[in-house]
Amino acid sequence: MQDSAPQQRTETASGFTAAPGATGKLPISVTIITLNEAVRIGDMIRTVQGISDDIIVVDSGSTDATCQIAADLGARVHHRDWTGYGEQKAYAESLARHDWILSLDADEFLSPEAGQQIRDEFRDGPPAPGAYRMWVVFVYPGDTRPRPFAKDHSIVKLFHRAIGGTNTHPIFDRVDLAEGIEPKVLTAPVYHRTITSFDQMVEKGNRFSSHQARAYPNKSALYLKLRLPFEMPYWFFRAYFIRGHFTGGWKGFIFAMNMAYFRMIKIAKLLERIERGRTDEDQEPGT
Repeated sequence: MQDSAPQQRTETASGFTAAPGATGKLPISVTIITLNEAVRIGDMIRTVQGISDDIIVVDSGSTDATCQIAADLGARVHHRDWTGYGEQKAYAESLARHDWILSLDADEFLSPEAGQQIRDEFRDGPPAPGAYRMWVVFVYPGDTRPRPFAKDHSIVKLFHRAIGGTNTHPIFDRVDLAEGIEPKVLTAPVYHRTITSFDQMVEKGNRFSSHQARAYPNKSALYLKLRLPFEMPYWFFRAYFIRGHFTGGWKGFIFAMNMAYFRMIKIAKLLERIERGRTDEDQEPGT
């Protein structure tokens, strides 16, 4: 299955390294969901070309060159109107040619080390159906590597569809595994280039907090008001100290503050939704 030739890395426009086809393909389908990702999709696909001959892009209506770039790089591009993160990813998985699926976002870049660890698992052929957790670590705007000692979150990214698949939650999409399946852990990272500039950070935070507020289960106004004063300090502490963004210098501080701020704004938007609902209920029919 694996060629012993050394892996030849090439530099992408974003500074991430890729290994396009140097050591042969694995029986893995890579699934990606997109919307206006022309800035990142090319580099992202190049980081997985070396391990997969089946790259699937499910696009929800890009108006930039996302679909053309993906198609030019050999991906199978499909359109699906947006219905939420989980359903988009589940649909992409249904199109996979292989039973092993590597589920990545358009802003997630497979590190060469992670690619090699996946190869090692498939060295003697496809392993028995199972799943692998991978560390997803943030890369700040302008950087090509994560901050020192970055370990943001570990989630299932690689799995056999006989034992799992992405749930259909509109926001908190995760791979649900069959009972009794304990995923293995790959230590090499997936680079999460979630923002390309601090200007985009603000725009994305506003957009995503609105999406969360719309999809969030109904909560009482009293519960949300009690939670509001503590939301920002809690999430700043969690991001800056527990998740270790303090090792990221000034960029880490801004990243943690942004994460905390938009968690608070989500609560404000939920309260606003509740008050607007009350206003609508108070109005006479036909007014």
